[in-house]
Amino acid sequence: MMKFARQLSRALLAAALTAGSLLVPAGGTYAESAPIRVALYADIGSKYKSTVPFVTLQSAEAFNLMAGGTTLLPVSGNNKIRVSLDLYKVKVMETSSWQTAADAAKKLQATSDKPQLFVTTRGGASVYQLYTAPYASEAAAKDGLARVNKAGLSIPDGQAAAVKGNKHLLAGDFASSQEAETVLGSITDAGMDAWKVLAAGADGSARFQVWAGEAVNDSELAALQVQAAAALPQLSLGTTAVSTPGLIIRTDAGMDWTSQGQAFHYVVSGSGAKFTAAGNASGIQITERSKRTYRGDLELSGLAGSLAVINVVPMEQYLYAVVGGEVSSGWPAEALKAQAVAARSYARAQGNKFEVANVVDTTLSQVYNGIGAEAPVITKAVDDTAGEVLMSGGKVVEAVFSSNSGGRTADPSEVWNNGGNTFVSVPSAEDAAAVGTSKKWYYLLLPSGVAGYAREDNIKLTGSKNAAGLSIATATTKDVNVRPLPVIESSANPVGKLNPGDNAIVLDQVYENGSYSWIKGPYTSSELLKSLSGKTSNALPSSIISLQVTQRGPSGRATQVKANGEILQVKYPDLFRSAFNGLPSTLFDIVPSGSYTVLGADGKTATVSGSQTAGVLSATGKVSANTSGTVVMGADAAARVVTGTSGFYFIGWGNGHGLGMSQWGVKGMADKGYDYKQILQHYFNNVTIVKE
Repeated sequence: MMKFARQLSRALLAAALTAGSLLVPAGGTYAESAPIRVALYADIGSKYKSTVPFVTLQSAEAFNLMAGGTTLLPVSGNNKIRVSLDLYKVKVMETSSWQTAADAAKKLQATSDKPQLFVTTRGGASVYQLYTAPYASEAAAKDGLARVNKAGLSIPDGQAAAVKGNKHLLAGDFASSQEAETVLGSITDAGMDAWKVLAAGADGSARFQVWAGEAVNDSELAALQVQAAAALPQLSLGTTAVSTPGLIIRTDAGMDWTSQGQAFHYVVSGSGAKFTAAGNASGIQITERSKRTYRGDLELSGLAGSLAVINVVPMEQYLYAVVGGEVSSGWPAEALKAQAVAARSYARAQGNKFEVANVVDTTLSQVYNGIGAEAPVITKAVDDTAGEVLMSGGKVVEAVFSSNSGGRTADPSEVWNNGGNTFVSVPSAEDAAAVGTSKKWYYLLLPSGVAGYAREDNIKLTGSKNAAGLSIATATTKDVNVRPLPVIESSANPVGKLNPGDNAIVLDQVYENGSYSWIKGPYTSSELLKSLSGKTSNALPSSIISLQVTQRGPSGRATQVKANGEILQVKYPDLFRSAFNGLPSTLFDIVPSGSYTVLGADGKTATVSGSQTAGVLSATGKVSANTSGTVVMGADAAARVVTGTSGFYFIGWGNGHGLGMSQWGVKGMADKGYDYKQILQHYFNNVTIVKE
């Protein structure tokens, strides 16, 4: 296993930081800067895609649905509403029985055609309307129709599932809901689908409209207009609603497929339509986003054929949740402040990276889990650093960070091949804070010849050693599980058990798998080839016989790996993490499970596999031995067992790309008394801290 220099004198570090640790005001007192836009749901092509058919919103307090500066209507506290986008859909059936519709919906729920169930009134009776939606195009809806027809649904006699669209007739514009209701009733009683619609008037007032029909195209809409004129000669139904932004008001009857529960369902319709659920002191919960509650406003619109939900929130309130989502509220205040400044800098540096948003709510940007991630100490840390960002060369620094750099941060050349002079590889010995309370594990060779790991609190040393000088241990309790890796995983069966009085040879002692250090594998050739598929620009071998790190960057991270002596060509070095079954970092060694390398007296190396015999020089002279099950010891006195099966272990340090700030290193430095300015200027090169 690699050994890295992990210490930097605190006195030297403090002296190096003192010269540049002053806070530089950008001018005057701090004022709240522009809000940040966070994409929760949106289809932004290759940049980000997270979509949902609808969102369910709820708040402990009342909130308003808005169109620009116009309040359309209030939503009462603790009332659920749903919001979706007016797109192409498949109308599956109509029935007077909720149960009939719900049974069909349950069958559809497990398919790619997601059901939506509404209830309307026709002639004084309830009618349940089952749809699948949304589809971004007519062609996609027709494909959905074909699947619905093959789903084995019990559709009422005389009906057939059909594609519906988002083109509607306008039956009037009204100042009151009651006026609209009267016209709506006359249309539905004539057997046509129609709905009340909320819209903003030209004078900024809230207006009610009535829209009818769900035409797929203009010719179908024209035919619908002729039909409506014949059935309702007293009304004038025009086509101007086609591009008018509005919220179609429907009643959702599919909140729970086990029992009927109803709620208002608002459908965002019209070219460029954009509405807002205006925030309040309690925040608004989104059921589909793991029931997270968000401060600020929720902007609701359409983008690339799907519903877009953008959280527009003041920067500092956004950071209350980001800092809480990224690190523990139990960390020292200076660590929380460092995280706040880094997160604020990162967010500000994004610009309009995601076109309709500055950032997204996942690790693609920063973890943002809403109000539930907040804590008073985090709020204070954010407030204490309000407006502060890292600056370099007149620009806000994109202050990237990762969980744990494994003892030394990465150089840009080891990650994405860019980053400028703000990012350099620096020691981060304080990353070891991540294992401060962790148990170590003994790597043991059992009498059966099987090797595995047992946690130190279940093992004791006997005080004896074998002929090779390796310690001997036994169990402190009955049936101690010996595991394939130094971690308890319910999915992995123990490789053996150890009881008191049974002796095992201690080959090594390691930390439990975690963010600071880890062991993964062994991965077979086929497993590695499957993971590597599509991630290299050159052809892969049919089988991987050898796998070696052949080039490392300044921090020791792998920048080149060869399989069977040929370079695995990846777009950038950090891609090795996903290329090798999702490794925590690229700071790793590769150890073959079924072979070992011998350095000869002539300086040449040779590889011996577990299926071979090898010459062994012992006290009795040179003998030949089958190497499977042989214990080999390296120059650092760490030992391992050579197995008869081929595969590769990855033994590494750190968690994440390693560039910029190491979060566990920040925690460790704060534990030692460094303040947040010193911490930030250790991890980021040539920066000043400026209050916006």
